[in-house]
Amino acid sequence: MSAPLQHAPRPRHRESRELETVLVTVPKRSRWRRNLAQPRSFASRIVLTLVLIVFGLLFLYPFVWLIAASLKPRGEVFDNALFPKTIVFENYVEVWNQLPLMSWLWNSVAIAVLAATAVAVSSSVVAFGFAYFKFPGRGLLFGLVLATMMLPGAVTMIPIYLIWKETGLLGTWVPLWGMNLFGSAFYIFLQRQFFLGLPRELFEAARLDGASYWGLFWRIAMPLSIPSFVIVFLFEFQASWNNLYAALIYLNAGSIDDFTAPLGIAYAMTKYSPTAGGHGDYQYVMVASLIVTLPMLILFAFGQRYFIEGVATQGRKG
Repeated sequence: MSAPLQHAPRPRHRESRELETVLVTVPKRSRWRRNLAQPRSFASRIVLTLVLIVFGLLFLYPFVWLIAASLKPRGEVFDNALFPKTIVFENYVEVWNQLPLMSWLWNSVAIAVLAATAVAVSSSVVAFGFAYFKFPGRGLLFGLVLATMMLPGAVTMIPIYLIWKETGLLGTWVPLWGMNLFGSAFYIFLQRQFFLGLPRELFEAARLDGASYWGLFWRIAMPLSIPSFVIVFLFEFQASWNNLYAALIYLNAGSIDDFTAPLGIAYAMTKYSPTAGGHGDYQYVMVASLIVTLPMLILFAFGQRYFIEGVATQGRKG
């Protein structure tokens, strides 16, 4: 019997060229990418590390100064020393007797949670409408929404105040979070960009199964947009927590116990001022400021994973 036919081998010089291409070009690409991502020398890494340390210390200096000032007696609060000559731990005990700090903290937490929840939900609903529905003039309407961000707050301050005055809600919490029920242009933009990155086939399949439009938003879009929802919540919680001017405008007519933490600290600065008859006990103001700062640090520490993930997934589509 004749031997079975065998295929002729491919020319070895062609295989050698292909193998050489794989072995040469791929490492070059990898080295090129590594050079872009990492400093080229040990000295440059040392310089980069030193620069980061310097800027880190600059950002930490005010916080360290605040801690030192909160531990000083009355006459040493503003001596700019980072290590107190006399440490007075009693400041952290006496501040609760000097100021209604617990009421201020509770008011700030409640208002910030209401404001953040209201704006996150309302902005998500509007953003989903812009991302999912296709209708004539959608781009123009979305542009008008974004154009509202160019209006300075000073322009709308008086009209909004007159609206709340007509409703009879001045001196209550409602003006501090009620406006968030209508969404925010910036948060609508962020949420819309995230919703545009979701596969449209998911919503089309759900529609074929009989899901309503609200079901598309609540059962599909919202569970998939948790990172962006959390980032909006964190942004607004921080903004509401530090909002002094709104509390000064709408709560100034109320009692001291109804103040938020920023407004209460501003009140304490006036209370202890020697020009207002005080004795200059600013150490209690420093303690209150430090206690008010800690919730923000804790919040961003626990929400850091969602914070990074939410920022990284924005802007994937436009």
